[in-house]
Amino acid sequence: MSENHLPGRSDDVADRIARRTLAKRGAAYAGEVRRLLDAALEVMRERGTASRPRVADIVSAAGLSNEAFYRHFRSKDALVAALLEDGTERLHGYVAHRMAKEPTPERRVRAWVGGVFTQAREEIAATTRAVLWNAGALSELAGSKPPVASGRLAELLPGPFRELGSDDPLLDASLAAHATFGLLADYVWGGTEPTDGDVERVTAFCLRAITPARTGAEDGGAGPRAR
Repeated sequence: MSENHLPGRSDDVADRIARRTLAKRGAAYAGEVRRLLDAALEVMRERGTASRPRVADIVSAAGLSNEAFYRHFRSKDALVAALLEDGTERLHGYVAHRMAKEPTPERRVRAWVGGVFTQAREEIAATTRAVLWNAGALSELAGSKPPVASGRLAELLPGPFRELGSDDPLLDASLAAHATFGLLADYVWGGTEPTDGDVERVTAFCLRAITPARTGAEDGGAGPRAR
């Protein structure tokens, strides 16, 4: 070995090159996943609830190979679960953006309701129905209900609920989210869209769902409640 060899510096170079290679591969893999998700969404939208696409259909639409598919997903069910998660995150980001533009907690709650109900619009609802229909097969195979978005979207409500005096903003947010998403499911599967009046009524319901914090006088001055 040459006396000028510096192991530490050589290892640093090797690590840097390896990280660069992994970063390129990671970007390429992320691109493959996005192509598969987008292709699956498009194929499901086209087929609706008439038939469920095969892996071969999705791979063909994505312009990828079966090897690329199974590099990222164990099965079609895993892809459907990823589609649900991806859609939930997109909706979460959209609703959060709407809420951030509002100056009061009441208006943020209304923005939340209106944002959730955009999923019932005709151009979106058809895709939502198709994905949920495919997710129905997932739940039958897994022996459990498919993942739902209500829990993730409920995370946006404790803040405004707390500002409005909720004694238990997490529970109140969960109750409001379950009720709102239950109604959303009726709209989506029934092929109807909520009106502005519906948005106002559901907003009023969510605001009434807030459990006000108790005061000492309301508790009769009894001190902390027993657990």
